[in-house]
Amino acid sequence: MAKASDISPWALVVASGISFAYLADLAWMALTHRWILDAGGHPLAADFLSFWSAGLLAQGGHAAQAYDWSIMHALQGRLMHHAASGFLGWAYPPLFFAVAMFLALLPFGIAFLGWVGASLALYTASIAHIARDRRAALLALAAPASLACIVAGQNGFLTAALMAGVLLQLEARPILAGLLLGLLTYKPHFGLLFPVALLFGGYGRVFVSAAIATLAILFVSWLAAPDSLAAFAQHLGGMSNDFLSQGHAGFYKLQSLYGLLRMSGVPDVASFAAQGVLLVTMAGFIAWLWRNEKDSSLRCTGLCAATLLATPYLFLYDFPVLSVAIAFLWRARPFDRTETILLLLSQLAIAGFVIVSIPTGFIAALLTFLVVVRRAIRPSVRTAPLAQPA
Repeated sequence: MAKASDISPWALVVASGISFAYLADLAWMALTHRWILDAGGHPLAADFLSFWSAGLLAQGGHAAQAYDWSIMHALQGRLMHHAASGFLGWAYPPLFFAVAMFLALLPFGIAFLGWVGASLALYTASIAHIARDRRAALLALAAPASLACIVAGQNGFLTAALMAGVLLQLEARPILAGLLLGLLTYKPHFGLLFPVALLFGGYGRVFVSAAIATLAILFVSWLAAPDSLAAFAQHLGGMSNDFLSQGHAGFYKLQSLYGLLRMSGVPDVASFAAQGVLLVTMAGFIAWLWRNEKDSSLRCTGLCAATLLATPYLFLYDFPVLSVAIAFLWRARPFDRTETILLLLSQLAIAGFVIVSIPTGFIAALLTFLVVVRRAIRPSVRTAPLAQPA
């Protein structure tokens, strides 16, 4: 078991410096009206604007219109007080309207900062709890994906916190774990491998609880806004065509094998086939890992890393989940030299996206997955960790 003293003081110093640099950069961007609000106090075009504008539509009883991109485009143009370039579409199940409607009660700037602050707090608290060390929250904050999530006002922190909550509560509170997994259906592609893990790991109560919670959420969504549920179902095909097959957001932004292949010029069908093979491979690995591995932390790490590899629809702001994976690795034992190098390279790969504009997130997830495989097939390896007691 990792102890607090196992975290290197040098790592904490570096993480503090990176976190301060993030804060200074964000402050400068806000002061120069390049983040959150423009000089006139109007919203800037960031992903959070899609949450806020969808919440406004839902408050007015028009939740289904959030799935109509022409309506969203026109509304966002009015909110920004200028013609919107590109699309900040709404691609979430009706469950996420509960969050969006609450945020829309607040002025845009306050809602943006409140959303980022609250979800960041959940995320860092989850990492600290997993690692059994409050200082681990600082390391998670310094991860490059954290800045990407904050700048966009995205939901990667919430996704990571929900996944962490599910995995932490599997043994002690299976009903709560299932409920949290039901809430994770606001991003259904992040739940692809959970049924495999739960069934092969022997967590039937969690599986049943999650299934009941999901059905209850769908029923409540239908009661509250039946038109929005139908609109979401109808919207799925168009979203897949726009964001995946047509790559309207840019294939280089898709941090998946599919995105990497499409950016390299591989046709859509072949890229989907390769992603499908990877999905099946990850499902098979998770089935084997959760059935045979006794180390629960390694099982959790494997599931987080495999989840990132399995889905074609993945962006840089989703990578706080990788910090959950790394925290579970540390929970089992401190990293040896090889693991430290691989995990540092994974973080550098994420940071490198800003420079090279290719799906480096796929490389980051793959490097972390390699650490899982190495521990799983070489359980006797107990190389002395780099981190020394402070």
